[in-house]
Order: sequence, then structure tokens, then C-alpha cells
Amino acid sequence: MGYMIRSVILLGVLTGLFLFVGNLVGGKTGMTIALILAGIMNFISYWFSDKIVLAMYGAREITEEEAPWLHQMVEELAQRANIPKPKIYLVPMEQPNAFATG
Repeated sequence: MGYMIRSVILLGVLTGLFLFVGNLVGGKTGMTIALILAGIMNFISYWFSDKIVLAMYGAREITEEEAPWLHQMVEELAQRANIPKPKIYLVPMEQPNAFATG
């Protein structure tokens, strides 16, 4: 199952749960308000989740001038995988960690 389908299913289930709780709390009006809020939250989650996560961790973009060897390595890996080269960010943490967003 593709990542897009799983995302749609997850957001759909969460929206349904949100509507159920809205109906319990406020009846039809509560469910309408919950639907509007769920739509706003789903839009923000889908389009801005990568930026939210990077901001939460205080990540900063690494330029090619700062680490040319790293950019070259990522470029080669992206070419092998036949995908566009992603941006590279540094998270100021002691422990090693890697994650992908977007």
C-alpha cells in the first residue's frame, strides 16, 4: 500500500473520530464545527508537517559551501534512487539521528 493511501486512510480515520466526538459533545452543531476544524488540521498537516517538524527540532539547512562532501554523497544516492536531491538539514543534538520529511 502506497504512502499516499496510508496517509489518506489515517487522516480519514482521525477525521471520523473527531466527528464522532464532536457529535457526542455538541450534536449536529458540534459535528459541523468538528468537520471544519478537522479540515483545517488535515490541510495544515498535509502541506506543512515537514516545516513543523524541522522547526520543532530547531533544524537549519546545510549549504553546499558548508559541507560539499555531504551534498555530493546525497546527490549520488538520489541519482541511484532516481529521485530529486533533497535539502539537507542539521538538527543540533548530541545523539546521531536521521529522518526524512515531505
